[in-house]
Amino acid sequence: MFDKTTAAALLCATLAACGPAPAPEAEPAAAPAAVEGWTRPPMIRTVQRVTGGLVFAGLAEPGARVVLRSDSGPAHAAAADEQGRFRIRMTPPAGDLLLRPETQIGQDASPAPERLLIVDGGRGPVAILTAGGATRRLDRAPALGAVDSDGRMRLVSGRSAPGGAPIELQAGGESGRVTPDDAGRWSLVLRPSAGPDEIHVGGRSFTWPGEGTGAGGAALRVVRAGAGWRVDWSGPAGGRQTTWLPDAE
Repeated sequence: MFDKTTAAALLCATLAACGPAPAPEAEPAAAPAAVEGWTRPPMIRTVQRVTGGLVFAGLAEPGARVVLRSDSGPAHAAAADEQGRFRIRMTPPAGDLLLRPETQIGQDASPAPERLLIVDGGRGPVAILTAGGATRRLDRAPALGAVDSDGRMRLVSGRSAPGGAPIELQAGGESGRVTPDDAGRWSLVLRPSAGPDEIHVGGRSFTWPGEGTGAGGAALRVVRAGAGWRVDWSGPAGGRQTTWLPDAE
């Protein structure tokens, strides 16, 4: 499920392969400029837990309507201001929820390729899941934010202080380092493993519990796995992906 271009670019930075990894592109400070005739999908940047709810903020097409949809249950929406900034407040779900962000302008809709995951009504992790890419945690994640796997390779990712020093990683008896981008985000491809497997990030140790038994045909399955949550989910094209989210600090 991880695309070959992404894998090829990251494998050069894989443990003990080509030396220090190049820094990924920095997370943009603003939404990318719109292309004429194309409606820009929304980008969720932060989540805030408030009394009785969750507030999501991000960037979208200026003046557009931003909607968070699920396969069942109500949609949640808000309008972006003239700078494209939006805030959506919602009541926490009773359990786990996978939402599809999209932008609406008139009759035109532009769904985002990512999915917004809320675990355990917001008491667990809150993250942006990307098919074939690294998960982006919105909550207070530890040094290792996520391990994404499709059975052929694993993609580990996290966030550190912006402009910080390269991060040392160890897994499967090998070691390497990766340089965070300007926003502090980093990701690295690891060799596949049946698990459990020890992953050391910046001096901290995490036990990846493995992929598990799958979702059994369900669109979303979230279970406790080791010191974290294992999420089995389907991307927009239907491909299966497993994401392990270590417990927040």
